[in-house]
Amino acid sequence: MKAKLRIQRHDEISEIDERLYGSFVEHLGRAVYDGIYEPTHPEADEKGFRNDVKELVRELNVPLVRYPGGNFVSGYKWEDGVGPIGNRPRKLDLAWRTIETNEVGIHEFARWAEEVGTEVNMAVNLGTRGIQEAMELLEYCNFPGGTYWSELRKQHGTEKPFSFKTWCLGNEMDGPWQIGHKTAEEYGRLAAETAKAMKLVDDSIELVVCGSSGSKMPTFREWEETVLIHTYDYVDYLSLHCYYGNPDNDLEKYLAQSLDMDQFIKTVVGICDKVKDEKGSQKQMNLSFDEWNVWYHSNDQDNAMEPWQIAPPLLEDMYNFEDALLVGCLLITLLKNADRVKIACLAQLVNVIAPIMTEKNGTTWKQTIFYPFMQVSNYGRGKVLAADIESETYSTEQFEKVPYLESIATFNEKENELVLFAVNRSQDEAIAFRFEPEGFVLEAIIEETALEGFDVKSVNSAKEQPVNVVNIDRAVLEKDSVTTTLSPLSWNVIRIKVK
Repeated sequence: MKAKLRIQRHDEISEIDERLYGSFVEHLGRAVYDGIYEPTHPEADEKGFRNDVKELVRELNVPLVRYPGGNFVSGYKWEDGVGPIGNRPRKLDLAWRTIETNEVGIHEFARWAEEVGTEVNMAVNLGTRGIQEAMELLEYCNFPGGTYWSELRKQHGTEKPFSFKTWCLGNEMDGPWQIGHKTAEEYGRLAAETAKAMKLVDDSIELVVCGSSGSKMPTFREWEETVLIHTYDYVDYLSLHCYYGNPDNDLEKYLAQSLDMDQFIKTVVGICDKVKDEKGSQKQMNLSFDEWNVWYHSNDQDNAMEPWQIAPPLLEDMYNFEDALLVGCLLITLLKNADRVKIACLAQLVNVIAPIMTEKNGTTWKQTIFYPFMQVSNYGRGKVLAADIESETYSTEQFEKVPYLESIATFNEKENELVLFAVNRSQDEAIAFRFEPEGFVLEAIIEETALEGFDVKSVNSAKEQPVNVVNIDRAVLEKDSVTTTLSPLSWNVIRIKVK
């Protein structure tokens, strides 16, 4: 099978906002406790955070982490997580029916984020709380001093403001499962007034308003339009969430789900632009895809979990090779839409539907999805270029034409580096691949790697990690093109030095 990708140097989709490679840490399962934080672990620092986990987070190069939820935030009282740890209350977390100890709160998480080199994307509770609490939290976090809340922050050990830039106005408020679930009209009004009040406290912040929890929600489209009518003038991003799985064990259908993500994004962009036109606004509403991943492996285990435990092993999907291939396709899709998707958060970062796993008192390991995310986060910087792809296709029940080749290229002008990301969806045919980058003078292949040759159900574990990227040497550099072979069912990265 043959396939080709053409790009032109000046045909850019967008400059890539590095926050496209964000992630998410929620007070859920073992994400925080026994995940990033385990005071009794041999690798714990003086504050109780695991150094081995920090090392893997740095390797992923995550620029932004959404916190503290998620469903958790809709019942969260942030004041419970500040002040002396010994005085903090244990509370019921109704979102996940567990016990929250509040050992980790704003101060601890902000210190951890600084150490791993990431920014905090803070969420406010618009489920059980509202405008006043959001203003007070923002004042506590971002105001320099001289007021009740900013001085209280100083009393709790942080002299300088945290200066969190990005704030989420609640979480999945369209979902009946959400504590404080609201109609679009109710949420739109509350979000608008909260946004106005928060920007009076700090007009430098950026705000994310809740879109639908998924494209299959019965209120999808109507929710976005109603919420945006109320909030368009006051917020900066509209959120999207989606998760995918392969419960039917249909690999062709599964690997086509990135087309569903693309369709979801384009539909939401259309709604944003419709509201913009109706309002006669000059502002472009961009998107925050602040929850996306594969999530289905752990469902049965979670349904059998006893409630009211502290940090039980919830949502601990064990990812396999086919999941890594889909994650690669989803990352390419986000890059293809980088003109409108400026923030994205892989949900989540550690233990909970995560690329990084830990053992209590034990080791850490990299799940299969760690590798495509790590490579795109580290090398997919600069500008994303429009892709002209020639590829054979197959059909599924949902999509008439699914290309066997999923691919995109980025150009990092600072490094003089052109980077190609590609997935071969075919289960049995290699692709004779040709890459034609017009307007570039190609100097050398820096590196060619692949994730290939594994059984689709292969997983990594604490004992062994067979699924890993390997260096290969198949790419041939010609004067104005690169040719290589993409193995069946493979994730591929080629880095090219250009003049």
